[in-house]
Amino acid sequence: MLALSSPNAPFAHAVLNWYAKFGRKHLPWQQNKSLYGVWLSEVMLQQTQVATVIPYFERFVKTFPNVTALANAPLDEVLHLWTGLGYYARARNLHKAAQTIRDQYEGNFPTDFEQVWGLTGVGRSTAGAVLSSCLNAPYPILDGNVKRVLSRYFAISGWPGEKKVEEQLWQLSAQVTPTEQVADFNQAMMDIGAMVCTRTKPKCDLCPLKATCQANLQQNWQNYPGKKPKKTLPERSSYFLILNAKGKVALEQRENSGIWGGLYCFPQFENKVDLLAFLHKQGIAYYQEWSSFRHTFSHFHLDIYPIYADVDMQERLQDRSDWKKVGENKREYESTVLSEVKYWYDPQNPTQIGLAAPVKSLLMQFIRNYYG
Repeated sequence: MLALSSPNAPFAHAVLNWYAKFGRKHLPWQQNKSLYGVWLSEVMLQQTQVATVIPYFERFVKTFPNVTALANAPLDEVLHLWTGLGYYARARNLHKAAQTIRDQYEGNFPTDFEQVWGLTGVGRSTAGAVLSSCLNAPYPILDGNVKRVLSRYFAISGWPGEKKVEEQLWQLSAQVTPTEQVADFNQAMMDIGAMVCTRTKPKCDLCPLKATCQANLQQNWQNYPGKKPKKTLPERSSYFLILNAKGKVALEQRENSGIWGGLYCFPQFENKVDLLAFLHKQGIAYYQEWSSFRHTFSHFHLDIYPIYADVDMQERLQDRSDWKKVGENKREYESTVLSEVKYWYDPQNPTQIGLAAPVKSLLMQFIRNYYG
């Protein structure tokens, strides 16, 4: 689906004029623009705000200045740099797509829409955003911000995640996107959604589309876009074992799929009885229960119960050749409990590995408690 409008059409003209005055033009990925840099930023910006992404983007391009450098890097290093950004499947997909570009396109980022769309983790809107931003290719986009602007402007009812509604919004996006100045227009639409047509308390008086926006005219912006059908998130629990051996902490790496795929986590147990049985088997009688807390995923709440124990197992330190990934069971969030610790992590000389957010938080607590 290609852009169908003109820069002089009322909608596009208003948006482009607004962008010339108020649009964001100094973001890191807008400087010395490249297909690789824009693609990286678009993946990072999925479900994440610009302010959060900027430092991650800058670290990534410094460490991996081109797509081949990213492809050649160990996944552990990629996940380490991604730690804290969340939705780790994005990092795994980014790495896999980089390897595809290296192997199938000789390290040159493709410029054909279908080829870009075919990369792992790249959707229709991301492909259009990359090519329009760098090449002014006439592709419309439809990220969350654009969905909100179009839903309100045209008073489109229904949740945009519904296939029928989404396809209607795609048609409208193509209808208003100009065949020229596409890079500026698409950036402006994202900026208007992020800065003006916000989820709550939109600044309608500052919007370049206010005169013809149906939601503004009807004073019912809160009705658009339609809300996602509410779903009660299930609650689950897991026990994390923080096993300390002279200042080093036991971690296990998860398989490259599912929750926390490829990241390092504490050994996990479904219940306290199993964890204590494991400690007993190791000859450990003393333990401490740390404060529990909740970590929420998109599809369930996970209540985490950390239990700390000391063990004199320094002589059993294993090198990288002995690391073994821990398989995921059908409940996704629990690792298979093994009889031996797989990796000792040294917080004072940290290895560059990816850590799940709750693990990183608990490691900080361990450092405070142990090292002061």
